[in-house]
This record gives sequence, C-alpha cells and structure tokens, in this order.
Amino acid sequence: MTTSNVNPLATYGLFLAWAVHDAEELAFGPRWLRENLPGLRERFPGVPEAVWRAAEGVDEREFAAAVGVMAVIVGAAAAAGARSGGRSSFYQGALAGFGLHGLVHLAQAAAVRDVTPGSVTSPLVVIPFSLWARGRLRRAGVLRPVRLGGVVTGLAVAAGATVVSHAVGRRLAARF
Repeated sequence: MTTSNVNPLATYGLFLAWAVHDAEELAFGPRWLRENLPGLRERFPGVPEAVWRAAEGVDEREFAAAVGVMAVIVGAAAAAGARSGGRSSFYQGALAGFGLHGLVHLAQAAAVRDVTPGSVTSPLVVIPFSLWARGRLRRAGVLRPVRLGGVVTGLAVAAGATVVSHAVGRRLAARF
C-alpha cells in the first residue's frame, strides 16, 4: 500500500458519489426514456436509427444489470485510488470521466430543456465531488494535469464503460 496524505474519502468517495448518482439514474432512467423516446426521435431526427432501436430495447432489468456492472468498474477504480494513495491512472481517469460525464448530463438536460435522469445529482454530487477530490489530489501533489487529450480520453473511457456495462447488462438480463 502506498502512503499518501490523500483523504480516503477522495478515493473511496468516488464509489459513494457514483452510487448516489446512479441511484437517481436507476430510479428514473428506463421509465423516462420510454416516456420521452417518441419526442426525442422527433426533435433529433439526425440521430441514427440504430441508436433509437438500442434505446427502445433498454428495460428496467437490463438497466439494473448495467448499473451493477458499472459498480464493479467504479469500485475497482476507487480501490485502485485508495491502494495507490490517489496516484493510480485508472482512478484518476475514472474520477475525471465521472466529473465530465456530469457535464454531459447537464448538456443533455439543456438539449431537451427538461430534467433528465442524472441531471439532478450532477450539479449537486457528481461535479462538486469530482472537483473536491481533484483538489485533494492536487494538494497531496499526486494529481496529473488534465489536457485536452485527457478530456477526450476520459469521455471516451466513460462512454466505453457505459457501452460495455449495457452490453453485459443486456446479456445478464436475458439469462436471468
């Protein structure tokens, strides 16, 4: 175990903040999508049909399974952060991706001009926690600077983890 003066809440807190945020998504996501999909299709005709078909296929069981898969990913990142005193690239990347994905939720809500799943906890939990944890890492001298390439990578990793979580979630929901 690497010693560090990083508050354990900055590392393990990633999982806690994620759990609060994903509880909101779990409670409202599938129903909101079902109720709003026709209007979204009409409002955003440029979105490929494959995206709409995939969205139509997401039910509560698949979504819950996907959240469970993501819990494993985020939990592993938080544990890696704790073990390394906040130095882990995996943890720091997950933390950056988590904060950036909060901004994506706010952009989604702005695009549809309404509250969307995840848009309530993003400004209240996701973004403030991410900034606070990054500040703790900075004060401890272990924060790697984020450049444009890191932002793009962070968003890509977050999107990839979401796609993997839903793919595995779909398979799990179909099996059980």
